[in-house]
Amino acid sequence: MNNFFGTDGIRGEVGVEPITADFLLKVGWAVGSVLRESGSASVIIGKDTRVSGYLFESALEAGFLSAGVNVGMLGPMPSPAIAYLTQAFGATAGVVISASHNPYQDNGVKFFSSKGVKLSDDVQKAIEKKLATPMISVNSAAIGKAKRYGQALGRYIEFCKSTFDKTCDLSNLKIIIDCANGATYHIAEDVFTELGATIIMINNTPDGYNINRDCGATDTRQLQHEVLKQSANLGIAFDGDGDRLIMVDHLGEKVDGDELVYIIASAWSNNGGLKSNTVVGTKMTNLGVRKALLELGLTFIEADVGDRHVMDELINNNAILGGEGSGHIICLNKSTSGDAIIAALQVLEVISKTSETLYDLKSKMTKYPQVLLNIKTDSDVDLKNNSKLADAISYIESKLSDTGRILIRNSGTEALVRVMVECNDLELATESANYLADVIKSK
Repeated sequence: MNNFFGTDGIRGEVGVEPITADFLLKVGWAVGSVLRESGSASVIIGKDTRVSGYLFESALEAGFLSAGVNVGMLGPMPSPAIAYLTQAFGATAGVVISASHNPYQDNGVKFFSSKGVKLSDDVQKAIEKKLATPMISVNSAAIGKAKRYGQALGRYIEFCKSTFDKTCDLSNLKIIIDCANGATYHIAEDVFTELGATIIMINNTPDGYNINRDCGATDTRQLQHEVLKQSANLGIAFDGDGDRLIMVDHLGEKVDGDELVYIIASAWSNNGGLKSNTVVGTKMTNLGVRKALLELGLTFIEADVGDRHVMDELINNNAILGGEGSGHIICLNKSTSGDAIIAALQVLEVISKTSETLYDLKSKMTKYPQVLLNIKTDSDVDLKNNSKLADAISYIESKLSDTGRILIRNSGTEALVRVMVECNDLELATESANYLADVIKSK
């Protein structure tokens, strides 16, 4: 049996198996059939702004209807909005058609349970099992019904605003917002404007093909330029489906997810709002951030890379704040999933309450220089049983001492070995990464 579900749903290049209309038709039927095993079921479907979204929206809708599941169509909507609206509308599940930060040529689908969280492994296994069986539609009397929800946009905007302390004043802030020509294009301006900020929008005119293209959270160069050009207080960048946040300070410097998590954690720790005094990051979380959190008296938990793993550790450790340098930030006291708009509001709340700039807040900790190298390989490399590499790692660790760290791992999605070296000395980090890369290449 094929395992179609990755760490974040099903994703790939459009037109290449499994991202085809006929397969997603069957996915809709399979998911719907599993949901109906517990009784009547309904789903809501949202999508980002990719041109292929129209195709897959129709395919999934037909699949769910053929399984006897009622469908609510939401149109373009951020992934975290679907997590919230699944609960708000009392749906059995929520569906997002998106490839997140990937270019328009890719697409995918991910699911939320009735509680607004990713589907459990058991449910995913049941869906995989159903996909291996022939697709048989329910009879005409049992076919599901479909409708479009016109009020979904306004409900999500109001929900985002409800997570912000209304005593805070944003009227003195001029903010540039980059929507990556993605799913926040018709939402972000309303949220931040209605909370008092002066907003200038960029990359908010999606055409189906320009999502994430040289813009948004994965490429902040244009935003950095605009912040300086417009003399703005800061910039906010989202990715295509609105679950990644990167910010830019008034000097045009990028502020990544690690730094934003630190800013939120510090503020919540000071006001007693950080549950369990714990922050969850990943193996990629910067060493400087880790040390700064420890200096605040906070516990840092390391998860595997990926927001799903961060979520698991938050739940396991009774914590409410976690994230990744890439911009996935989860505030579990505000939302059931990583939400870039809500995370941005938490940072703006800190700025308002402290009267400090974003630059001031991020400057309270110092990130260690980080060197990342990708080494192409023919297949997965056995990193555990490589004595030559083990010796090289021991040698580099002795040079770094307690001022740095090493992370070497197979990509998982590509034939690559990823080498990361972090150190308070950039030159030493670069030399060390290149040394390790040469050892891996030599086999």
